Amino acid sequence: MLEVDGIESSLGALIRKILERNAPHSSPYLLLTDNGKRVTAPMLRHRWDDAREEAVREAVAAGDQVLAGRISQFQFRDIRPKAASEITDVDHASLLLGHTKGDITERVYRRVGALAKPTK
Repeated sequence: MLEVDGIESSLGALIRKILERNAPHSSPYLLLTDNGKRVTAPMLRHRWDDAREEAVREAVAAGDQVLAGRISQFQFRDIRPKAASEITDVDHASLLLGHTKGDITERVYRRVGALAKPTK
């Protein structure tokens, strides 16, 4: 599937597992429900909301109200900027997001503050 220097990449392994799981269903879609139906945008949104609520409950149970508050503010639309911000190389982030120019990634999606050296 997807190999780097003859070794299956983690993305390749994931796609292989998904295709194996989907083999009983004749669907052109990669993301399917257990019944073989395609996963729709509203389904993803509802699953995201459920996962976020569970993460908030776990943070509250652990006694971390600050983390619970930060988790509850995180939105589905924050995933792309989060991914772009975690990659230090703008060119790699642009490639991940499908941008042809790094300035789009830098201007719209990067949400990392500048690092300044401390004063004397």
